[in-house]
Parts: sequence; structure tokens; C-alpha cells
Amino acid sequence: MSNYKQRTLDYLEIEWVTYIERFNRWPAAEGLKRVNKQGYQNLHDILAHILAWWEEGLEIILAIAEEREYARKKYDFDAFNAQSVAKYRNWNEAEFMVHFENTRQKAAANLKSMNETAWENRRVRSWVDGIFINHAREHLIASSRFLILDTLENEWNTYIQNFEKIEDKEAFLKKQGVATFRELLGHVIGWWEEGERIITGILKDANFKWQDRDTDAFNAELIEKYKNLSDVEVQKQFEGKRQDMIKLVNELPEDAFMNKDIEGWLAADIAEHFDEHAVNG
Repeated sequence: MSNYKQRTLDYLEIEWVTYIERFNRWPAAEGLKRVNKQGYQNLHDILAHILAWWEEGLEIILAIAEEREYARKKYDFDAFNAQSVAKYRNWNEAEFMVHFENTRQKAAANLKSMNETAWENRRVRSWVDGIFINHAREHLIASSRFLILDTLENEWNTYIQNFEKIEDKEAFLKKQGVATFRELLGHVIGWWEEGERIITGILKDANFKWQDRDTDAFNAELIEKYKNLSDVEVQKQFEGKRQDMIKLVNELPEDAFMNKDIEGWLAADIAEHFDEHAVNG
């Protein structure tokens, strides 16, 4: 089994299987705030959105794997998402939850038995990334140890190599608001250090307080700090801090993920920050 296939199955059998349970740990008002921030009225609607993309994508993935014809579509994402929510809005809640879980199990079983060569297909990977892996970060309403570690060990692990593959590096860096790649890496390192400092502080003292940074000023400080260092030195620091963050997350007690401040820093610093600066974005 390829690493990529196993990673996908882990998302279905570890990350998504606990998605609802993790959300339900939050007080009702906190949970509602989180789904509202995502643009949904309630958990049911966000699950309907996720479910509809699973159903849509899985059929295409299997058709490609089995070399069957399938309808090629140009998606109006806003329309598809609205239709998805409407489709399931009036379902009985218990029946809907059973259907969500059955679809997750079906996806895991089908992907597990899918022929190995299909996992190398670019279109298969695009769908798998979109609906099972990236979608978990996009709709992160309760961080898990699995997702945070996966982002560190897979997405951030190949960040430097993926940057090297970009044809128009100057355009990418301009979009990120920096002049050089080492400045961008320094920005990431600096925020990881800040998150590590705060998380460690909370773990040592439940009453730990911190002053929120002026984001623009802090980002400017980081650019100054790293702009004159060599690429080699900054990349070395980046990898060292990535390993530090992996160690930190691995050693967190389970109840740390129910601490709103710790969970929030992990989500923002590692998962959301990756998508904010994704090299394919």
C-alpha cells in the first residue's frame, strides 16, 4: 500500500470518524460560532456540504479507477454547495447521521479495494485531496492531534520542495507579501515560535496570559530578522522548528485539544497557516 493511499484511509478512519464527536465537545454557543464562521447555520448543514462532495467525488474516483466513462462537469461551486445543503435540510437528524456515517464507511471500503495504479492518476489525487484531505482543514471546527500532525508531517514537510517546482516564483512571493522565500519561511518560523510559547505557557499555568501581537508589526519584524540570513540557514531553522512542533503536538495531553486557546493556536498556526501560504494557491 502506498503512503498516499494509507494517508487517505487514515483521514477517513481517524480524522473524519471523530469529526462530529470532537465538535460536540464544545459548548453549544462555541460550536454555533464556529459553524457560522464557516458560513453555515448549523452542524447539519456543514455535514451536508461535506457529504455531498464525498458522494460526488467518490463516483468519479471509482469511474476513473475502473476506466468507466463519467460525466465531466464544470462546477458552479456556490450553486453546488447551496444545493447540497438544501438536499439534506429536511432529513430526520438520526437518519441523516446514519447516512453520513454509512457514506464514510463506503468511501473507506471502496478506496481500500481500489486498484493501486489508480492512486497515481492525477485526477484521482485531485479529487482525493479536495474532498477527503484538504476539506478536513478547510472545515476544521475542532482540531485533532491527527490532522495537526499530518499537516506538519506531510504538507509542511514538502513545502520547500514544492516551492522549487513553481514556475513563477516572483509572482507567488509577491502574492504572499514578501520579497524572498527565506522571508516567507521566517514568517512561518516566527509564528510557530509564538504559538509554541503560548501553548507551553498554558500547559504550565492554567492562568497564563499573553498579549496579542500586532500582526502587521510582528510580520514586519520577522521579515527584518530573516531577510539577511542565507537560504541554507533559514531552511535549516525551518526544518528544526517543524520537528519541534511535531514533538510538541505528540506530547500534548489529550485534554489540551479541548482547551479553546491551545486548540485555536494549533488550528491557526499549523493548519490554516498552511492553506494561507500554500504553494499551489
